[in-house]
Amino acid sequence: MRISELERRTGVTRDTLRYYEKQGLIREVGRSGNNYRDYPEQAVARVAMVRQLKSLGFSLNEIRELLDAVRSDRIDCLQGAAVMARKRTLVDARIRELKAVSALLKQEQARLEASAREHGLV
Repeated sequence: MRISELERRTGVTRDTLRYYEKQGLIREVGRSGNNYRDYPEQAVARVAMVRQLKSLGFSLNEIRELLDAVRSDRIDCLQGAAVMARKRTLVDARIRELKAVSALLKQEQARLEASAREHGLV
């Protein structure tokens, strides 16, 4: 399929698709007779997987490593689950950090609102 169809079917821009290809996230891209990129049908699922993993906080390097392992059959379900567990631990730590920041912001907001009331601004 041409890049325009892959773009339409995935909602990912051409520039991003080319970047994913350059980074090795999309492979098996052929060339048609007129030298247009010719993406295989499985590229749709591959792009969807990349987007999903990105939304879970995986970096493109982590995604490439995971996809390479899956492609080469070096990873089994337990290994994949372990990768996800490690990432989840990092995400949980980030959530704790963000909650702490949120608490500080809430405290500062309350202080500023009290100050505004004290000065008759509210």
